[in-house]
Amino acid sequence: MSIIYFLIGCSVVLALAFLSAFFWAQRSGQNDDLYTPSVRILLDEDAEDRKE
Repeated sequence: MSIIYFLIGCSVVLALAFLSAFFWAQRSGQNDDLYTPSVRILLDEDAEDRKE
């Protein structure tokens, strides 16, 4: 029965770690630009990038 308490404690600590990582990512601006990655393939390449 004591292993269940240990596993519950570990899962709570892990969940808090992921929650704090999520809030850190939001504060540091990881998800500021959601539009550009979806249309990046449609943008023209520079002449320098086409060095084939």
